[in-house]
Amino acid sequence: MSDPAPNPVVAPDHVHALLNHLHQESLTQEAALPSTYLSSPDGFDELMQDKFIALDQDKCQFVYQLARATGARNIVEIGTSFGVSTIYLALAVGSNLGRLGGEGIVIATEKEPTKAEKARQHWREAGDDLVTRHIDLREGDLLETLRDNIPQVDLVLLDIWAPVALPALKLLEPKLGSGAVVIIDNSITSATRYKELLGHLRSPTSGYTNLTIPYSKGLEMCVKI
Repeated sequence: MSDPAPNPVVAPDHVHALLNHLHQESLTQEAALPSTYLSSPDGFDELMQDKFIALDQDKCQFVYQLARATGARNIVEIGTSFGVSTIYLALAVGSNLGRLGGEGIVIATEKEPTKAEKARQHWREAGDDLVTRHIDLREGDLLETLRDNIPQVDLVLLDIWAPVALPALKLLEPKLGSGAVVIIDNSITSATRYKELLGHLRSPTSGYTNLTIPYSKGLEMCVKI
């Protein structure tokens, strides 16, 4: 019998139990969705109002490990939903600040008030000191909430409906220094709907290097150079 895959996330047992539970809920909800939900905009917002559709657990662990490896202090999550991946980001930032010192924050965006409240509940369950205090949740239209009070950004996690993806990234680009990382979920299965975003990032004049990581549905890792 093979050993279980290692989990890089440093957290108390109750946090691991919570994350496992939330990921299972997300998988259950996603399995019940119609197969066209990613490709059709019709009724998408209404359909997603009460759905997790969280970043896959292995992807969350990868992003956590990446944030730890790079010492990321300031992270922007574009598309927070119920706040599952945000827990990983906050744990990483908290660990980095404890090791490296200084200040840092996870800026999380969510336009749906009921999802934002559910995310806060999950963060409280994980722990205010461990998670909540490292998160600045900005509710509303992210093209407005990301306009001001953005520090130098080390990492961007982008998992949002395609029409606002590129405009959101362009808002943040003045704050991306050399070595900043942009992560995009579903970059293989959603390559068509992310065509403008991926075209921008992969342009020879964009100032990024790009790698498609072959996780389920794809995960794009772009480094600002």
